[in-house]
Amino acid sequence: MSLAVVRSRALAGMEAPEVSVEVHLANGLPAFAIVGLPETEVKEARDRVRAAIVNGGYEMPAQRITVNLAPADLPKESGRFDLPIALGILAASGQIPTTPLRDYEFAGELSLSGELRPIRGALAMTFAMQRDPRSAGRCFILPRANADEAALVQGAAIYPATSLTEVCAHFAQHGQAALARHVSAPAPAIPGYPDFADVKGQSLIKRALEVAAAGAHNVLLVGPPGTGKSMLANRFAGLLPAMTDEEALESAAVQSLAGRFNAGQWKLRPFRAPHHTASGAALVGGGSVPHPGEISLAHCGVLFLDELPEFDRRVLEVLREPLESGRVTISRARRQADFPARFQLIAAMNGCPCGYHGHPSGRCKCPPDTILRYQARISGPLLDRMDLLLAVLPLTSEELHADADGEPSPDIAARVALAFAAQHARQGTSNQRLGTREIDRHCKLDKEGQAVLRDSMVKFNWSARAYHRVLRVARTIADLAQSKAIRCEHVKEAIQYRRALLDL
Repeated sequence: MSLAVVRSRALAGMEAPEVSVEVHLANGLPAFAIVGLPETEVKEARDRVRAAIVNGGYEMPAQRITVNLAPADLPKESGRFDLPIALGILAASGQIPTTPLRDYEFAGELSLSGELRPIRGALAMTFAMQRDPRSAGRCFILPRANADEAALVQGAAIYPATSLTEVCAHFAQHGQAALARHVSAPAPAIPGYPDFADVKGQSLIKRALEVAAAGAHNVLLVGPPGTGKSMLANRFAGLLPAMTDEEALESAAVQSLAGRFNAGQWKLRPFRAPHHTASGAALVGGGSVPHPGEISLAHCGVLFLDELPEFDRRVLEVLREPLESGRVTISRARRQADFPARFQLIAAMNGCPCGYHGHPSGRCKCPPDTILRYQARISGPLLDRMDLLLAVLPLTSEELHADADGEPSPDIAARVALAFAAQHARQGTSNQRLGTREIDRHCKLDKEGQAVLRDSMVKFNWSARAYHRVLRVARTIADLAQSKAIRCEHVKEAIQYRRALLDL
């Protein structure tokens, strides 16, 4: 037979549309053409496939070979099409049977010796195959190094292989010899997070971070150097509720798209801390072939931005929309990609250029206008999107010399989990993601609380967004207290968590 069709998958953001690899052999001078909008990596498959077929002991047809990757208007990139192209050539030339191929999908990059190398996006491809009704009942053959991540999709029939020869032997012997269905390894134990008990003092900040963890609120820590801002942020992920299977699968799929999946990180909330020299594209993602950025790699986890004013202002402004929507859309001339970006932002900054504004020693000599210009590097709209603005003050000598016997993270996390469960039972989402109508329904205040919040809004000149964020935080504080109603003391505590730049 001079025509063979093999199924594979492309990547378009988080989606993995089906690709038909059509191989046709025709008489004429030997030639090898790949059509269907291939990128450079796909075009280079001609040499890899030719060498892999010959070194695997098969014959490369001395004919005119045309490979069509359909649909033709979908860009194709990376070396994942090497394996299906090689199998299509062998099937079209009659060296392996054609009929069994219809029950499989394939992906894998070939080395010149015919070995299969790992690819990125295997989890997203498997997930798409399981959801696509046209792929019902199909199995997936891919490199052995990708088997564990692909097997995270429940019900997926994964057949890992190490070489082109193994895959061909599987079909030559009707699937009885070479390949066996992959059995998922037991989930590895989740490594422990750094413990909050290691942090001396800072009881008020620890309480505020407990509130932030319970309601998925964004936090800005402001204070002099050496007060423990980074230490607190590095331990914050240990307070968050356990990931659901859906969250873990989404987070792992993003990691897989970036080629950074690690089975040992399964159900471990990601913690990303990019340097302040990072570009806007590094944060939100980009490239001619859109790749996820730091905010997507932090999906369902924590994004920590230390030395916040040192980031380029234009870089920080790109965070504003994802903080509201939980998604980011990267548009290019030829394609568009959507990535999830539902992360919790923890940021840290000093109060002035020298860093010691607000220090009890009075070491700061920065003029007031210099301090204001430094703090103005963080735009008002971005500050509006921070739920808690906390002043982290230096420890006293007594606190510094005391033993670190603070409350351990698991004890705090247990209270957070109860509050988080109460939110989902009441409204189906975290308090931070409540819309305007949900706030009116679930964040009602008594007359005393309304008066306190109204006076604070006028005194501090808060926007409507800041007003709603205070209400959300107050609702979380009430949940931690296991209170159905938001009382006046909950409102007062929430108001105190937006005074960081005033308290220094």
